[in-house]
Amino acid sequence: MSQSPHVFEAEVYVLLGVFIFLCLAVVLLVHRTVDLKKRLAAQLKEKDVAFGFVHDVGDVFADVESVDVAGLLQRVLFYALTTTRAGSGAAYLLSDDGGKLVPMALTGVFPPIVHGVDKGYKDAFSKTRHIEQIVRNQSARMGEGLVGTVAQLNRAILIPVAETDPRIITFEDEFLTVHTALLVPMRFRRQVIGVLAVVNRVDGEVFTEGDRNLLQALADQASVSLHYAQVNVALDEKRRMDYDLSLASRIQAALLPKAIPHLPGVELAAFSVSAKQVGGDYYDVVDIDQDHVGLAIADVSGKSVAGAIVMSVCRSLLRIGAKDCVSPRETLCRLNRMIGDDLPEDMFITFLYMVLNTRTRALTVARAGHTVPIVYAHDRGTVATVESGGVAIGLAEPSVFDETLEEKTVILKPGDIVAGYTDGVTEAMDQAGSEWGVLSLSQTLQIHAMDSGANAELFLENVRKKLLAFIGDTPQYDDMTLVVLHLTPGMDGNRA
Repeated sequence: MSQSPHVFEAEVYVLLGVFIFLCLAVVLLVHRTVDLKKRLAAQLKEKDVAFGFVHDVGDVFADVESVDVAGLLQRVLFYALTTTRAGSGAAYLLSDDGGKLVPMALTGVFPPIVHGVDKGYKDAFSKTRHIEQIVRNQSARMGEGLVGTVAQLNRAILIPVAETDPRIITFEDEFLTVHTALLVPMRFRRQVIGVLAVVNRVDGEVFTEGDRNLLQALADQASVSLHYAQVNVALDEKRRMDYDLSLASRIQAALLPKAIPHLPGVELAAFSVSAKQVGGDYYDVVDIDQDHVGLAIADVSGKSVAGAIVMSVCRSLLRIGAKDCVSPRETLCRLNRMIGDDLPEDMFITFLYMVLNTRTRALTVARAGHTVPIVYAHDRGTVATVESGGVAIGLAEPSVFDETLEEKTVILKPGDIVAGYTDGVTEAMDQAGSEWGVLSLSQTLQIHAMDSGANAELFLENVRKKLLAFIGDTPQYDDMTLVVLHLTPGMDGNRA
C-alpha cells in the first residue's frame, strides 16, 4: 500500500528540521569551540604574563644591591597594562610618614585623577608632557579621592562605566576622559604600601572582575618585592649615614689636642664625651707667645658631619686669629668676622676663650654665649664664677657682637683651679630628670681641691666619677666637655 503524498511531505519536513537543527548545533559547537580557544589563549597569555612578571622580578632582585624602586614600579605597570589591556596606569607609594600617596611611576597618558588639570594646562606647548608633570606633582592624602580611598579601605575599586560615576573627574579633552577605571591596593602583610591604578582599555571594553582579580594578584606579588626594595633603600641610606658619622667622628677626634702641652707651674687636663657618635663640643690649647697660652672650649649647635666640618674650620681660624693676640675678646671678634656670616641660619657656636699670662698669672676671659668658667681660690677655699657678656658666634651682626662681647681678668694664685665646660656637663640629668648643675660641679671641685696631693688629672677624674654616678643609666642628649687648669703651688712664673 503506497504512502499518501501528505505523509511523505511530513517526513521530508521532519528530516529537514533535523538537518537544520544539526547544522545549528554544529555552528554553535564551532562558535563555542572558537570561544573556548580564545579564552584558553587569553588565559595562557595571562599566565605567560604572570610568569614573566615573576621571572622579571626575580631578575631585578638577582643583584639586591642595585634595586631601583622606581624601575621596579615601572615594570609592574608594564605587566599591569599588558594583563588588563589598559591604555595608561600609575603607581603610588605611601610616604614614610604614612600621610599621603606619592606617584612614583607612570605609563601612557594617565589623567590627573587626584586634583584635575591646573591653570597652565590650556596654554601648555605640549599638553601630554604637561599632564605628566601634573600627575607626578599630585599626591593624594589618605582617604582623598579614589587613590586615597583605596589605600584607606585597603580594597580595590572597579568602575566599569566611569562617565556616570561622580567620583571620576571629568575633562574636556577626549584623550583625558576616563571611560573605565580600576584601582587596587598594594599591600605587604595586610598593610597598604601603595596603590596601582589603570584606566581605559585599549580594546574599548570595560574592566571586569577578572581584570580586578588579576591586577590584585600582580599588585600583591609586586608588593613583596617593593617592600624589600624599600628596606634595601633604607639600609643603603643607613650605611651612608653610618659612613658619614664615622667620617665626622674621625674629623672631630683629629680636632682635639693629641696631647696636653706641658707648661711649667701649670697643669692642664681635659675630657670630652659625645652623647652620640658625633658631637658638637670642642676644646683646644693655643700657644700664643712666650708668656701667654690660650684655652678654648666651644659648642657648635649643629651635629653630624656639618657640625664636625664647621668646628674644623673654626679650629683653624681660631689659631689664625689668636696668633700674637693676647686679648681673648679681640680674638673672638676676629673669629666671628671670619666665620659668623658663613654659618647656616640654624647653626651657631658658643665659645669660651681664656688667655693665661704664665708670668703674671693673670687669666683673661671672654665668653661668646658660653657657660661661665669656675675659679677655685686655694687660699680662701672658695668658689666663684667669672661673669662677662657676649652672644654666640653667628647669632648677631659683627658690630653687635663686638659691642656685647666683654672680657674679664682675674689674678690667679698658686693652688688655684679653673674649670671650663660645656652645658652638657651642668645640664646632665639623672633618672628623675634633675640636672647636675653648676653648684654640684663647684662643690666637687671644692671638696677635692682640699686634698694637698691633688693635681689637674685627679680633679678631672673625680669630677667625671661624680658626674657619671649622678647620671647612672640615663641616656644623655648633649655632649660633655670639661677642661681643668691648675696652678701648682710651686709656680715661679717662668716658662721653659
